[in-house]
Amino acid sequence: MPKDPRLSRLHDYLKRLTGCLGHADRDEPMRDYVVGLLMPGERKSMEPMAARLSPRAVSAKHQSLHHFISESPWDANRLLDAVRSEVLPAFQRLGGIQAWVIDDTGFPKKGRDSVGVSRQYCGVLGKQDNCQVSVSISLANVHASLPASWRLYLPEAWCTDAAKREKARIPETVVFRKKWEIALDEVDRLLALGVPSAPLLADAGYGVVTEFREALVQRALTYAVGIPGEVTVWTAGRMPAPPKPWGGRGRPAVALRPSPGHRPVAVAALAHDLPASAWKAVTWRQGSTKPMRSRFAAVRVHAAHRQQGTALRPEEWLVIEWPAAEAAPTKYHLCNLPASSSVKDLVATIHMRWRIERDYQELKDEIGIDHFEGRSWRGFHHHAALCIAAYGFIAAERARLFPPETVTFIPAPSGRLPRPRGSPL
Repeated sequence: MPKDPRLSRLHDYLKRLTGCLGHADRDEPMRDYVVGLLMPGERKSMEPMAARLSPRAVSAKHQSLHHFISESPWDANRLLDAVRSEVLPAFQRLGGIQAWVIDDTGFPKKGRDSVGVSRQYCGVLGKQDNCQVSVSISLANVHASLPASWRLYLPEAWCTDAAKREKARIPETVVFRKKWEIALDEVDRLLALGVPSAPLLADAGYGVVTEFREALVQRALTYAVGIPGEVTVWTAGRMPAPPKPWGGRGRPAVALRPSPGHRPVAVAALAHDLPASAWKAVTWRQGSTKPMRSRFAAVRVHAAHRQQGTALRPEEWLVIEWPAAEAAPTKYHLCNLPASSSVKDLVATIHMRWRIERDYQELKDEIGIDHFEGRSWRGFHHHAALCIAAYGFIAAERARLFPPETVTFIPAPSGRLPRPRGSPL
């Protein structure tokens, strides 16, 4: 029987990635780990993978994987960079990089010792609960995406607890950073590496932060970010009044000032004041069962939230989504794409954010990025980087064979596997 050419491509792909690990002794466990992640199986933690990879020598294989993940001092970011360099060329025929998508995802946890675990909001559960949270950036186009950055969010209580830091082996250089600050750090890292820029997309958890949007403007970056309905803006009919005339005493007034008829308006209120002619039905892509379609309005505004100084913020787009079947608007976005952009182009850019949700779903459901059972900072990031390496190969195969097909091809070993310790009967 001829050898599957996909297995040959996987072998070559992994061989090229080993160059970033720093030592030849790490090559074999890296290949084993990625192959273990690609093989079928309900759990992608180390012991079940060891049982699938080497049924006759489970303990030795488990020890090898554990040392590679938890102890070996290779750089997870270097591996992510190598994966990106390998996979992105396959994206070019599908449109190249059309967006950088920023988001965070949670991993529910039962215990308290896994690095970064805390009672915090978990998007997977839709509520506050015990979990870890990671911040990531995916490079995306309409057809494909790849995480290029993956960082654990470390709650402030962890950052200031010396005992926890020591136990989880958190590097001294790691200090408390808010999620939007972590995202900005990673944006800077990727830009410094020469990754082509594209509009940055993020949900309202990031877009509501004025400092985050202003930092993107300072970097001359384009963005389309969600905001909540209470964020205020200046519109053409509601601009601030000029500074008060100088009365001859004290310093002349220079600050912009609200006054009757010159007050910013909440975007939710603005949406209700728009005429029917402002709303347009837009289809932005084909869904799994029907076209994705909704109503949108786009208005030129100046963000007014936390307004300071003598000048208005730059004019930008406010894009409002109000499905016909809903009693009120459902989403609001601020977007500094060119003033000449059409509503269809604005909507297509904004809704490319769904790609990161696809990344999270497949990394968890197919690759097992949330199955890691270790507790250290290094182990968490090593496991994540290898999951992304496995996912990157699948993404490249889909891009090469576009339109995509299911790519699951690492066969399970024949015969009955040993039952990992602690697994249910």
